[in-house]
Amino acid sequence: MSLVLAEALRLDSTLVLTLAVVTLLALVLMRRARRPRPPAELPEKPITTAADLKVARAQAELQRTRQQQDEARAQAATEQEERLAKAESARAAAEEEARFRAETEQLLAERRREAREAVTDEERRAAQEEIARLEAEARSHDREAAQARRRAAFEEKKAREAARKTQRQADEDARRLEALAREQAAAEEEARLERERLRRAEAQSGRTLADGLQRTRGGFMARIAQLVGASATIDERFLGELEEILFTADIGVRTADKLMALVRDRLKRKELADPSRVRAALREEMERILTLDGKQPKGGMPAFDARPAVVMIVGVNGSGKTTSLGKLAFQQRVEGRRVLLGAGDTFRAAAAEQLDVWAARAEVEIVKGPADSDPGAVCFDAVKRSVDDGYDLCLLDTAGRLHTKVGLMDELKKVRRVIDKALPGAPHETWLVIDGTTGQNGLEQARQFHEALGLTGVVLTKLDGTAKGGIVLGICDQLQLPVRYIGVGEKIGDLQPFDPRGFVDALFADQ
Repeated sequence: MSLVLAEALRLDSTLVLTLAVVTLLALVLMRRARRPRPPAELPEKPITTAADLKVARAQAELQRTRQQQDEARAQAATEQEERLAKAESARAAAEEEARFRAETEQLLAERRREAREAVTDEERRAAQEEIARLEAEARSHDREAAQARRRAAFEEKKAREAARKTQRQADEDARRLEALAREQAAAEEEARLERERLRRAEAQSGRTLADGLQRTRGGFMARIAQLVGASATIDERFLGELEEILFTADIGVRTADKLMALVRDRLKRKELADPSRVRAALREEMERILTLDGKQPKGGMPAFDARPAVVMIVGVNGSGKTTSLGKLAFQQRVEGRRVLLGAGDTFRAAAAEQLDVWAARAEVEIVKGPADSDPGAVCFDAVKRSVDDGYDLCLLDTAGRLHTKVGLMDELKKVRRVIDKALPGAPHETWLVIDGTTGQNGLEQARQFHEALGLTGVVLTKLDGTAKGGIVLGICDQLQLPVRYIGVGEKIGDLQPFDPRGFVDALFADQ
């Protein structure tokens, strides 16, 4: 008997435990089911141009206006219902007062008859008092009924006025929505045309950075790759040949010496076990040089606090200055900025006409003066107009100057002073355009212009047609100037924002 009881108790405890577990699981599942799920994130349509932004703003404005109008109509309908309800209540109150007045009049008639039939003075006095009370009550009902009728008339009048106002507002809202719909349609058409222009620009581009640097990669970089591939160990012969390659490249003697010092230092610390490690170390150091020790991780147009931002473009004749400025204007306009060009090169024949062609192609405005006019005056007018008309960016072309001509460099300094008078603090950037095919001479140009004007950036052109792309390293290392753009082809898209890592990757790409 005791064994049976014990077995029964054991089964009961197991059953209780099982029920407890099942109940706990059910509670957990119910809690998860009640837990609100986060709404699915819808992918946003990418906005790539100013026209796309304009479409988005037009759509948002149209949607906001519709929502406001719906809310206003709902509120007007609620207020109309409240007014009509008040008018109906007032009419009901007037009818109620009229009914009470009729009942009071009936009681008055009875009390007057009683007063006439009264026998004693006391009965007549009581009847007269009752008659006076009922007459006062009748007058009160008359006043209340009149007030109720006035309230009903007032609410009905307000309801009619509100209905007319609502109708006028509805007509105005319809016109507003129609105008917004036209604005949205115009913005969508502008965006469509902008996308077509972008497609044309993309069709004009297509040269990769590796393609553009093919000749540079086939120059001293190819010799380094060949040396590394042919060497099994790092010995004095290897170091001697590497030193010769670097010192005969167009990176500059100081930069070449710095790279060799790096290799020898790492060899002493036993960080370079084989020639492939030397190549990796050179790659790492070149990227450090091109980023100015990490302070300039990328090129392109910097972010400006000022508006308008003024960029002054300088360089020698034939460097590709005006062409680069035109390409830059096109790219900045496509990115949504209002761009104004200043044709400050008034000396070179047809320079203004060339920039005018680029302005038409880039669909931006241009300020120019007559031939042989003062370049400072043209730049002054361009900057003033960019301020007055609210432009985002003012790009100023200047006459080509030989860096060895002191008088001509002084003219550029004068232009800078004039620009500062038009907008204190301008130009905010001064960029030198260098023909990459000039090699070491380009490095000397950069040094002379930097001493005279205080350059803030460099644009290197024609890198696709030269093996002297190493000049980029020399400029970044010796002058600590950021490279903003590089030209690797003749098309608009071939003027590219300088990407130090991409540049190094292209240089060290397999041949």
